[in-house]
Amino acid sequence: MTEEHRERGDERAGFSRRRFLAGSAAAAAAVAASSTVPGLAGTASAATRPNVLLIVTDDNPKHTNWAIQKTIAWLGGQGVTYTNGHVTTPLCAPSRSSIFTGRYAHNHGVRNNGASHSLDQSTTVQRYLKQAGYRTGLFGKYLNSWTLSDDPPHFEEWALLQPGYVDAQWNVNGTVQTINGYTTNIIKNRTLAFLNKATTDTRPWFAYVTPYASHEPNTPAAQYADTVVPTWNGRPSVPEADRSDKPAYVQNATATLADGKAVRQRQLRTLLSVDDAVQAFKDKLAALGQLENTLVIYIGDNGFQWADHGLLGKGTPYSPAHEVPFYLSWPAGGLGSGTTDNRIVANIDIAPTILAAAGITPGTSQDGKSLLSGFNRDHLLVEWWKQGTGGVKDSWASYVAKNKQYVEYYALHTDAAGTVSGSGQVTFREYYDLVNDQYQLTNRLYQATPADEQNLGIPALAAQLAADRQS
Repeated sequence: MTEEHRERGDERAGFSRRRFLAGSAAAAAAVAASSTVPGLAGTASAATRPNVLLIVTDDNPKHTNWAIQKTIAWLGGQGVTYTNGHVTTPLCAPSRSSIFTGRYAHNHGVRNNGASHSLDQSTTVQRYLKQAGYRTGLFGKYLNSWTLSDDPPHFEEWALLQPGYVDAQWNVNGTVQTINGYTTNIIKNRTLAFLNKATTDTRPWFAYVTPYASHEPNTPAAQYADTVVPTWNGRPSVPEADRSDKPAYVQNATATLADGKAVRQRQLRTLLSVDDAVQAFKDKLAALGQLENTLVIYIGDNGFQWADHGLLGKGTPYSPAHEVPFYLSWPAGGLGSGTTDNRIVANIDIAPTILAAAGITPGTSQDGKSLLSGFNRDHLLVEWWKQGTGGVKDSWASYVAKNKQYVEYYALHTDAAGTVSGSGQVTFREYYDLVNDQYQLTNRLYQATPADEQNLGIPALAAQLAADRQS
């Protein structure tokens, strides 16, 4: 059973470091003037604090640019394109919890889609912003397994979606109801109404906007149901003939190029409506005079494999599952000129970035770093846990760098609350040279000798991965 089934219920050359740091300095200056908010340190004054528009799409792979051209024109052309954007757990609820908290899943506790109620809501970015005087709104999907009738904490206004595309169930400000229509368009209109309240409410605002697109069943709006998408004949990882160096679940995978093409087509068509919504948000912000001082972030909650290594979906350590589109724009903070940033960045960096822009010091530790700073990590921890004992793959963790990736699978599983059980024994390992093998076709650890492992630096990578998992 796939995680999707369980869940249902160019590179523009040369990002300028000097230009980025200048933008960071402008951002720091923008939040330098501070006022005192009880329990919060260094909160910027209301006059300088940016509005925040956070757009999180669902199962959105990195290579979907054709469908989000308006989004790219705005957030890439008048902001920053992150070419090495990742999620730290390629699964919806853990990833979204990392977005909210800036923490790895092993620290926030939402290790699977059933564990949403395990999240400490006092650690979320929405809690800090609301306490600092922000007007907060949620429009769309929240967390998997969240009870629809339960109001989402720390949001002043919401239209919480029970995942679906047409005539879905919603919790609107505490009232569960059916709203007819296409859900991406409903989310767009609810968000626009929230933004428009800035004409009479002078507080800075935070809007968390999260359409169901491009999650399966990837139902497009009627106007895009038959839109012709660009042809795609797969990556080298799709027709991979010999998968004997991969774990058993990959060796037994059966997805074909035709399967990958079909889901890609549906995903692109659903994202066209998201792109329309993003353009509408830009137009509204321009009309309100708030385009300059709104921090806008766009990210997918995880990627998706289009039959790479015979697999459809997410939850694997392979690049298409954890690489995501990632854009940011904040002209008033110096990040509005259309730059490319090739640092390794992730969903855990979103909450620290928002809080830094707002001048808020969180009361809990965070694993991520503000994108407004000059940090430059050399690798990222990516992790995933098997829920229950019946899955076809073991839990795993991975050291991901630009030039290499090391993976360990473990005899571990979680219960519905995210509690981990098992021996923790390593059951399989993979190592990929991402410079010469970007499609992860050759596992260098398959039949490797101890000398081979030493030459690849495996002992040091294994030690670092163990440390990262405990951090």
